[in-house]
Amino acid sequence: MPAKAARKQGGGRKQGKALSSNGGHQLPRALPWPAAAALVFIAAGAVLMLEILAVRLLAPYVGLTLETTTAIIGAALAGISAGAAIGGYLADRTDTRRLVVGLLITGGILTLLTVPVVRWLGPGARGEGELAALGITVIALVPAAAALSAVSPAIAHLQLHNLQVSGTVVGRLSAWGTAGALAGTFGTGFVLVPLLPVSTAVIVIGTILVLTGIALGVWKKMVSLLGVAGLLLAIVLLGAWSSSVDSPCLTETKYHCVSLVSDPTNRGGHELLLDDRRHSYVDLNDPTHLGFDYVRWIARGIDAVNPPRKPLDVVFIGGGGFTLPRWLDATRPGSQALVLEVDGELTEFDEEHLGLRSSPSLQIDIGDARINMLDIPSDSADVVVGDAFGDIVVPWHLATAEWAAEVKRVLKPGGLYALNVIDLPPLDLQKAEAATLLDTFQHLRITTFGWLEHPTGANAVMFASDAPIPAAVNTKNSTTTSLSPAVVQSFAQDAEVLRDDYAPADQLLTGP
Repeated sequence: MPAKAARKQGGGRKQGKALSSNGGHQLPRALPWPAAAALVFIAAGAVLMLEILAVRLLAPYVGLTLETTTAIIGAALAGISAGAAIGGYLADRTDTRRLVVGLLITGGILTLLTVPVVRWLGPGARGEGELAALGITVIALVPAAAALSAVSPAIAHLQLHNLQVSGTVVGRLSAWGTAGALAGTFGTGFVLVPLLPVSTAVIVIGTILVLTGIALGVWKKMVSLLGVAGLLLAIVLLGAWSSSVDSPCLTETKYHCVSLVSDPTNRGGHELLLDDRRHSYVDLNDPTHLGFDYVRWIARGIDAVNPPRKPLDVVFIGGGGFTLPRWLDATRPGSQALVLEVDGELTEFDEEHLGLRSSPSLQIDIGDARINMLDIPSDSADVVVGDAFGDIVVPWHLATAEWAAEVKRVLKPGGLYALNVIDLPPLDLQKAEAATLLDTFQHLRITTFGWLEHPTGANAVMFASDAPIPAAVNTKNSTTTSLSPAVVQSFAQDAEVLRDDYAPADQLLTGP
């Protein structure tokens, strides 16, 4: 007698060998394909969203470097790998529908715990770099990523009732999971981060996951009304807890956690902190008061090569608190300042909190400086000031020989490029940057703290030009040094020139 036709599954195939669960028991009925696809889509998307948001959550404590980002991505991938293995193992040994419900709810609750965990562990990780980032990510992100990544193999187990369509089922679920990951990636970068604070975005994701698990449980009659009430209460309590945990940010932009610290010794003085790093000092009452040493060095370097009070055309790479553009306007009336700032929301913050006002003499161009620099006419600037480096954060594409050539194109003949570079001993990044500038400009002088007096590292301002550069600093501070071109040549002689094809700036900064 001919065998009965197998139940229609997956891609619509009618014939094939039926599968049974462990122990010979019949597998539970498959979910409708729209529901199965939606669950895989949501779970995979949530993992990628959490991965991106984890970078933003950790940046105020451990910085935003290649190493810390790599540590976070690696830890997230470990969670995805563990979840896939665990989900497949459990799906073969438990009620798969209940497993999916439990994974979604558990993943949502762990997501809601992410913000409190990071805010609790973060302050103790400051200064510890990538190892701290990896440790916090393992605790805060890996469990949630593992729970959510276990959803896909569990759903596959539900849908696989026929060997002849197994490829279709697995491939279709994989496609929906990848689509969810793509939607999560683009949705986070282009929608969530610009619209919501990071902590709020995480709360929204966790809430959606728990609600999705509740909806599936109610639909399949696996969650009681009492259980629903308890889970809803858990969402409210965890969401309130996440919202109440103190954030180090006064505001969050697309790029930075921004905060402001008032100077107790100066009523008009404020320090601008980006991702918990001291970035700018602004005196609202006196724009000529330059609070940081390296900023004074840049100002003195500009004054050393230009006649007093002569109006200048200056391009500033990086705005921050706009300290030097304000100084330029106050000390050289009639000057034209163009500021290339990647973070438009930071500019809005400065306008609200630090009294910044754009004007015909102060133009602000929002976007990546490497791109926007192409629109600036050749031979148009007396000075270019590079101040986009922030502590351990290095925009490597603004440190290469190709970038230096673009700066040289914009400068008038004999114009000055003043670049602030922060480094740690053995100063490999400063050496490489010095070699890079010497590859482009004829003259280079460096103003810095004495090399040996500050073993933990410090700022160095590099003055590059095709015209001879006078000593830029006159100071009574014995730890400040203006290195002559001959000393700079010796300092940079063994370093490799940084180029777009090879510019390991993060590794040079954080290397042994």
